Amino acid sequence: MTVPNAQPLTSLDEWEDDLKVRYPEPGKPAFQATDPNKKEEEFRNYAKNARPSVREFYRLNHTFQSYDFVKAKKADFLQRNRRQMTVWEAAEYLNNLVDDSDPDTDMSQLEHLLQTAEQIRKDGKPRWFILAGFIHDLGKILCLYGEPQWAVVGDTFPVGCAFSDKIVFPEFFEANPDRKNSKLSSKLGVYEEGCGLDKVDLSWGHDEYIYHVVKDRMPEEALYMLRYHSFYPGHREGEYDYLLNDQDRKMFDWVRAFNPYDLYTKSHEKPNVEKLKPFYMDLIEEYLPGKLSW
Repeated sequence: MTVPNAQPLTSLDEWEDDLKVRYPEPGKPAFQATDPNKKEEEFRNYAKNARPSVREFYRLNHTFQSYDFVKAKKADFLQRNRRQMTVWEAAEYLNNLVDDSDPDTDMSQLEHLLQTAEQIRKDGKPRWFILAGFIHDLGKILCLYGEPQWAVVGDTFPVGCAFSDKIVFPEFFEANPDRKNSKLSSKLGVYEEGCGLDKVDLSWGHDEYIYHVVKDRMPEEALYMLRYHSFYPGHREGEYDYLLNDQDRKMFDWVRAFNPYDLYTKSHEKPNVEKLKPFYMDLIEEYLPGKLSW
């Protein structure tokens, strides 16, 4: 099967905007990602109202994120032999990922990262939590390596076992080659019940990549946030519990605690990068000093 390099989204932020339609901030109306005049009840019929670009993104994601595809991407990218960069250098490198889709803001990727981290800091969270917020999207540099959008962002899900019907646009999995494999399309697939998520391959993207870049240096709670923040079928829909172990369930409390910062902290108010830089350089030096392998 030929894997396409199509880029249906106008920017990676379009996926995040779509998440806010499905998971609006508690106590607030659904995020108006398409037509601001739509009534709230119309958002309940998500599939009907999703942007065509988002539908195409998920069609590609669900068609090509197979067990063999994920194994191949891990074998390639987890060698981490593409660049040597400090965390701050990686954030500046990510600035090369330009978003021309929003005429109302010229916010850089680095500024978006600081928005998330600063809200966490404002709420008095531990220093490692703040750093997790700052680095959680650095894996999006996969786009700068030439990876297609659908292999960088998107709700993650286990491969090597049956696809849950709670995954957004489940109908698009019909074209996934794993659907034709009786083993890979069974409930447990290649896994054992309660094996733990560390033994489960999720669809490939920025979460798994950044986890492996920092996995030997950050607290376990932070690593769960980084690795599973896009695993919405698990931490928001409660699917695949039969694959989790008790430690996963315990750590998912931290993933859920992080999720609002991931979704709801972007605004048009730009942080002062130069003013904030000394604090973050000190924070990086504490947990992730020197150049890392990417």
